[in-house]
Amino acid sequence: MPQTETAPSQLDHKMLLKALRAFRKGDFSVRLPLDLTGIDGEIAEAFNDVVELNQGLSRELDRMSKVVGKEGQISERGKLPAARGCWSECIDSVNSMIGDLVQPTTEVARVIGAVAKGDLSQAMQLEIQGRPLRGEFLRIGKVVNTMVDQLNSFASEVTRVAREVGTEGKLGGQAQVKGVAGTWKDLTDNVNMMAANLTGQVRNIAEVTTAVATGDLSKKITVDV
Repeated sequence: MPQTETAPSQLDHKMLLKALRAFRKGDFSVRLPLDLTGIDGEIAEAFNDVVELNQGLSRELDRMSKVVGKEGQISERGKLPAARGCWSECIDSVNSMIGDLVQPTTEVARVIGAVAKGDLSQAMQLEIQGRPLRGEFLRIGKVVNTMVDQLNSFASEVTRVAREVGTEGKLGGQAQVKGVAGTWKDLTDNVNMMAANLTGQVRNIAEVTTAVATGDLSKKITVDV
């Protein structure tokens, strides 16, 4: 008996609908058969390509979340070699977002690192690559710069008072640091109290010494040391 030829496989509509529904639910493992011919084969191939691109994008985003978000490798960027058009734009947008997040973070680290080394001349740039910072980035930038300004003012005033009182002998000097609160205010108050106590002691000693020099031995040092 002559052999009958096997009819080429055709795309079953129910199979396609099932695959589409699985894909819509986020099942990127679904595939259509590869043995289809003609237009059915082309549809299956195109469908499988779309699913593979989505699967690749999903895996790459998951990888970036771990590498950048959890491991802190902020120089890492997403890659999807087969991506074209909007797929490529999607990866570019993710990489751009990472870059936008990294730049303010790097600026904060630079300024705080300078402060830790005693360099209070640095400030966080509120404009990066010609674009002004906005939202939380702007708020963080202003907070960091305010912190550096307060440190700078405190250090400058303490240095000034120490020089005037201790070196130049200008008694009565007091540090004036605007806008400070909390520990910064406490530190400023303590410096001023120390300067006032030193001033009082020196003036009292001078008064007693002057009295003794003029023969008045009734004077005594009264300032608590």
